[in-house]
Order: sequence, then structure tokens, then C-alpha cells
Amino acid sequence: MSRRTPALIAAAVLLPLALTACSSSSDGATTATGDKAAAKSDGFPYTVKNCGVTTTFEAPPKRVVTMNQHVTEIMLELGLKKSLVGTAYLDDQVLPKYAEDYASVPVIAKEYPSYEQVLATDPDFVYGGYGSAFTAGDGRSREALRKSGIESRLNTESCTKGDQPMDTLYEEIREVGRTFGVTDRAEAWIKQAKADNAATAKKLADLKPVPVFVYDSGDKTAFTAGGEGIGNELIERAGGTNVFADLDKPFGDASWENVVARKPEVIVIYDYGATTVEQKRKRLLTDPALADVPAIKNKRFAVMPLSDAVLGVRVPAAVDKLAAQLHPGATTP
Repeated sequence: MSRRTPALIAAAVLLPLALTACSSSSDGATTATGDKAAAKSDGFPYTVKNCGVTTTFEAPPKRVVTMNQHVTEIMLELGLKKSLVGTAYLDDQVLPKYAEDYASVPVIAKEYPSYEQVLATDPDFVYGGYGSAFTAGDGRSREALRKSGIESRLNTESCTKGDQPMDTLYEEIREVGRTFGVTDRAEAWIKQAKADNAATAKKLADLKPVPVFVYDSGDKTAFTAGGEGIGNELIERAGGTNVFADLDKPFGDASWENVVARKPEVIVIYDYGATTVEQKRKRLLTDPALADVPAIKNKRFAVMPLSDAVLGVRVPAAVDKLAAQLHPGATTP
């Protein structure tokens, strides 16, 4: 899962010039007077600082390519399918509620598209979920996009450290909503998400947290959830403690010796890609080195789609679903 490692994180937001009639300059270049007045009446210009770069939008982007499932689902949740001219890179299946809208958007690549494939959609905005969406070596750097007059946004989980990830999620939704002129939809989602999180917390109030190890992938080492991302907070809000919370990144490698030493009582398997959950489960159960791990002895596994465990609109429901797996029978309303 190298696409989620910190080395791939790109911290930049690029500004379209002609295509979206935006400006990042301090002197405030604008659209035609009539367009500017109309935009102002809808909450524009809008200035946002994302991953260290400040951008001013004079109007919402109109032709958007999304790369990575969780940002695609953010756009669909906010009712922005008509803004999408292309999408790429699913980790698993989109939620049923988005299936019809997703089917209406051209899939320009199974995984990451080439620079040329992106340009072929004539976009004015590219929204990436992981830093690897903008890998310079693949020709899709933000600098390359900017030279073509295309703006970009990086999901803020890839460039935020030391805060509360759930608050980062709320801010991600809020900023995307403002960027596309759908503030009311974004705020409605945030209000409901906070209510859902509060309801789950109430069910878990008197329960003892369960030590959890996340198994994403890996053989010689275990690729797991660290303490900096939404995955860690999701575990904590679901009534668990992440045994690798001291890993100061959203994802990282851990030794199997440390997995044994930290004695997780439940193993959460991330479900995605070509390796099935059953294959991952079998690998863990048949490794003699793990035989004394409590979760292995008791065959206690929980399963989460990868798209549930990244900074996107699935998180509040994912907390509740994981809570039901960590505390079976105890979280029924």
C-alpha cells in the first residue's frame, strides 16, 4: 500500500487560470464583471488554505476529475456528480447509495490515470485522495497540472498531523462544500455525522476498550494503521485501542515481533484489492510466530473495507459498524 505512505504526500493546491476563472495572485485577477457579481452573490470569491497553499476561487470548478474512492464519494455525497468528468481508482465497491450516480461518471483508468488521460477530460480541477495521486514521477504532479491551467486539491489526511482526525474530516467536507458552492449540503452532512458519532459514543460509554491490531497487508512486516490518521480515531471511537497508536503516521510497517508483544485481542482486517479477507485471515492463523497472540488464539477478527478507514463520508457509519464487531451484543440500541 505504498500509495498511502508519507513519502508520497504532496502538499500543494494549484489554481486554474482561464478554465475556472480563478486567481491565486494577491492583486485578485477576476472574471468578467457580470460573472464576478453573480459569483459574489453565491459566496465567492472564496479563499482556502489547503495543505499549505492558499487559493482564491472566483467561482466553483466545473469539470472535475477525482482520483481515489473516498474523494469520489465525498463529491457524490454532496450532490456534485454533474461536476465530474472523470474518476479513477476504486479500492472496493462504492456504496449502494452512490452506485447510480457513480455509473454516470466516466472511469478514465482502473488505477491512476496517466497525465495524458487526465488532460483528455479537459478538467479544471483534480481532487486526489492520497498523495500518490499527484506523484511527480508519473507525470501528474500539481506543478504539471498547473502548467496546463488545472487546479487540484489533496485530501487533508495526507498533510495533517497532530490534530483530531474527525475534526479534519468535518473541515474537509466543509471546504469542499464551500469550493463548489454547496455549503448547506456540507453543513447538513456535518450535523448528521456529529449526531451519529454521539449516538455511538453513548452506546459505548460503559464498555472497556479492546486492544486492536489492524492488518492491512504485508508478509515480512505488517502494514498497519498508525496513530495519526482517521483509522486510529475510528478504532478509539469504536471502543478499541490501537496497539500501534505510537506509530506517528496514518499507515506504516510494524514488526511481527511487536505484534506478538502487544497482545491484540482483536485483529481488524482491511478488505480491498486482489488479496481476499479469507486469504489474509489464513495467513495470520497459520503463522506459527503469531500462535500466542490472543486474537489468534480466540480467532477474533473484524473486517472493514479500506474505503471505510480513510478520510471520507463513510467514517461515522464505519465507527458504528466496527463497534458492533469489537463489542458484539453490547452496542445494540
